[in-house]
Amino acid sequence: MGAEDDAEADAPADSGPVPATHPEDFAREHEAKLRSVLADVRSETPDLEDADDLSLELAGLNLGRRDFVKAGMAVGAAGALAGCAGLPGGGNADDSNGSAPGHAVAPGEHDEYYGFWSAGHSGEIRIVGVPSMRELMRIPVFNYEAARGYGYDDGTRRMLEDAGGYTWGDSHHPNLSETDGKYDGKYLFVNDKANGRVARVNRRYFETDAITNVPNVQAVHGCCVQSPDTDYLFANSEFRVPLPNDGRDVNDPGKYASVFTALDPESMDVLWQVEVDGNLDIVDTDKDGRWAIASAYNDEEGVEVEGMTRDDRDYVKAFDVPAIQGAVDAGEFEEVNGVPVVDGTRESALNEGDDPIVRYIPTPKSPHCVEVTPDGTYAMVAGKLSPTVSIIDIERLASEPDPAKTIVGQPKVGLGPLHTTFDDRGQAYTSLFIDSQVVKWDIETAVNSPKGSEDAILGKIDVHYNPGHIQAVQAMSTEPTGDWLVALNKLSKDRFLPVGPIHPDNDQLIYIGEDAADETGGMELVADEPVYPEPHDAIFAHRDKIEPATVWDPADYEGEKEYVTEDKARIDRVDDSTVHVYASSKRSEYGPREFSVREGDEVTLTVTNVEGSRDIIHGLAIPEYDVNLALAPKDTREVTFTADRPGVYWIYCTYFCSALHLEMRSRMIVEPRS
Repeated sequence: MGAEDDAEADAPADSGPVPATHPEDFAREHEAKLRSVLADVRSETPDLEDADDLSLELAGLNLGRRDFVKAGMAVGAAGALAGCAGLPGGGNADDSNGSAPGHAVAPGEHDEYYGFWSAGHSGEIRIVGVPSMRELMRIPVFNYEAARGYGYDDGTRRMLEDAGGYTWGDSHHPNLSETDGKYDGKYLFVNDKANGRVARVNRRYFETDAITNVPNVQAVHGCCVQSPDTDYLFANSEFRVPLPNDGRDVNDPGKYASVFTALDPESMDVLWQVEVDGNLDIVDTDKDGRWAIASAYNDEEGVEVEGMTRDDRDYVKAFDVPAIQGAVDAGEFEEVNGVPVVDGTRESALNEGDDPIVRYIPTPKSPHCVEVTPDGTYAMVAGKLSPTVSIIDIERLASEPDPAKTIVGQPKVGLGPLHTTFDDRGQAYTSLFIDSQVVKWDIETAVNSPKGSEDAILGKIDVHYNPGHIQAVQAMSTEPTGDWLVALNKLSKDRFLPVGPIHPDNDQLIYIGEDAADETGGMELVADEPVYPEPHDAIFAHRDKIEPATVWDPADYEGEKEYVTEDKARIDRVDDSTVHVYASSKRSEYGPREFSVREGDEVTLTVTNVEGSRDIIHGLAIPEYDVNLALAPKDTREVTFTADRPGVYWIYCTYFCSALHLEMRSRMIVEPRS
């Protein structure tokens, strides 16, 4: 039975005629387009001159498991999957088949690591325990979240509105604040790919406390802190737009620009921006506070795919941060929408001479990422459309006249390399999107081998399917642990029970704590974990580095909101149309137990959970007025609304807090005005 026969057999009986265009045709069309793009790629390394390497079977992107297997066999026959290993055991397992420890964490026991996942289109951060892979909590960031009352109290609603008032966001790259290159437990930052925003999460309360809508950008993609001491927060805008984007130059793409942005991590204010050629992508920094290095594509500055992929090179941008700050201090900028914008394009006068503020480093076309090694020696730039990773020697950035010569290694790792992470033993791990694999390789061997060599490869392991980001524990800091790695795979296809046309993604836990002379280099797959789409990236920290509060400290919001004790519960009429209600909450009881306002009154409700016991959360809901608060112990929240409908409105607790939870009520009476 052929592929068309399979499609007809799988179609519902009442689905009508099978469309004339078979789904496989779309896969072939995409593959042909990709081949066309790759056919134009030329590199100094011999691997890109080899026509065999341009023959791509898009493993995992075809229609079913049998197609995936056939594609893998075809690619294997061509030699592209040399070193490929099968999945030991497959699926979930509490105990591995090799040297890997089991990932299960016993009831009542705690994980060793916190994992912070960007949750993509939901706009949130998800907290996952590692190695158990149990989801522990979700932190709303760019989204409204009823379970935590986020976006429903005055403070968080105002924060979302002031940051653009968008109804959704796309969280992408979480970063942890650092001190001396080590995670310090203070902040987590994340970008909004959709709306050009960056946000900060206070890790004492695991709550978003600031969101900045970055001017002059569309789509903040890359985001990172400046290591070693979080002196800046950096954000890359991806889409090129006119500066300012106010209707001028809309039909002149040559005047569009993307910008590199620096923010103050404490105030979250935008400090300055740097205009560059091309579209910026991912960004990471050295460990000495000087260089921020960003991948980029479309240096052709096209507006359609053919123009964006015309040339055989793009340019990684290395930003000399102290030099840029010096230019800003000297007034060498143009102010756009209130922000100093420094000219960092290749033709800029600030890039003339021996000390340019931005170094343009040529790489194979459309590189996707930059990740700096834990010791700060190298920056890894994955090829995406090249089967190589370009290794930049960071020390050479300041002294090498020819930026191309800062690339000191270029190992051939496989098809579709996207992201690289690290262990504590001098080894790198790169995701291969097209091969659906993770490849392990030795960094110094790659540096000391000819460009295009496979000598550095230590092993490969299959993942399911098409990995994007991969992260090893604490690999973005100076303290990688070298034990666990997570592959965030874009597709799960047949790995789990079918749940309709939209499938879960698949995060896979891989043990990397042992080296071995086998096909995988010692890597062992330990667990599959279906996840709600689309988590984009993750970052991990040892539990000893995170010290979250179990109850709120009222001193942290003193001067902003009143802490309402039971004896201070009251109703204050401010004027003829304004009422302020101060309420307390404890198990089974609100104070006051009822209050009256008049039709048309603006009502501000300030509520404190006066309990001090951890995990005793009280909710406060008035659904008819869209009021929905979640109050942790000792926390105070405020909400303001207009009581514009006469009647009786019950206030009730939304968290099951006691045996008398259902009886925990207060009553708001809205009296007719006339």
